[in-house]
Amino acid sequence: MTTAMIDCEGLVKIYKTDDLEVVALQGLNLKVNEGELMAIIGNSGSGKSTLLNTLGGLDRPSAGQVKVGPWDLLKISEEDLVSYKRETVGFIWQNNARNLLPYLSALENVEMPMMLSGKVDRPYAKQLLEWVGLKERMHNKLHQLSGGEQQRVAIAISLSNRPKLLLADEPTGSVDTTTSDLIMGIFRKLNREIGITIVIVTHDLTLASKVDRVVAIRDGLTSTEFIKRNPNINADGEAELQIASNLQSVHEAYVVVDRVGRLQVPKEYLTALNIKDKATMEFDGERIIITPPKSLGG
Repeated sequence: MTTAMIDCEGLVKIYKTDDLEVVALQGLNLKVNEGELMAIIGNSGSGKSTLLNTLGGLDRPSAGQVKVGPWDLLKISEEDLVSYKRETVGFIWQNNARNLLPYLSALENVEMPMMLSGKVDRPYAKQLLEWVGLKERMHNKLHQLSGGEQQRVAIAISLSNRPKLLLADEPTGSVDTTTSDLIMGIFRKLNREIGITIVIVTHDLTLASKVDRVVAIRDGLTSTEFIKRNPNINADGEAELQIASNLQSVHEAYVVVDRVGRLQVPKEYLTALNIKDKATMEFDGERIIITPPKSLGG
């Protein structure tokens, strides 16, 4: 039986200022099992980064349920939140400056979170840098490393305290295609060999097509899921590389239905049918059929 690493039910996040209130997540539902390697996609403003920040303990949820492993992030104390961020979750940002200290070597950067937790493990720090392909570069200062090498240092840092969950926000957004493929290969290797759960937020459908499951978020809600048609096809395989640019040619698309039966119909479908705020829905015994509203008057 699979165990949930992430369990969000009706998750709401509201940002408030003196004269403005923005609902970034408005009842989002999401379950991610232990050991999954999955991606979250969505347009700018869809709520995907807010979700990642909430799961990372950087933003407090406003309402609903959000659990990561044994932690209830809605009710967690400030003291426990520090432990959660140090012990359970690792974070990788697109902007390397948020991960790295420029005056330290790659190895010293990986050891820094260990120092903050009071348990430096140099052999493990070296092992992490070997895992990301930087065995010969671990004593180099950051200015001696390329952007792709710095991002691989950031991956090693995120694993330094042996987290159960790795969150990556656009991890390949600032690197070239070759480096992006290399980083994705590192994620797959880590997921396969140490069983860490990995959630990647990305707008890159090529990257998203290389994982088994993709969840699309629209307007602060999960709207569509894409499940790989043949999970036994290795993402490195020639067959998949030929079609990686087209997410739906690799995955089967599903509309997400929440616990009370709500679903999000893609806007392009509604536009094509000229459906605005009401629709007619019929059940023919096998299918649910949604059509423009029938005339209400004579």
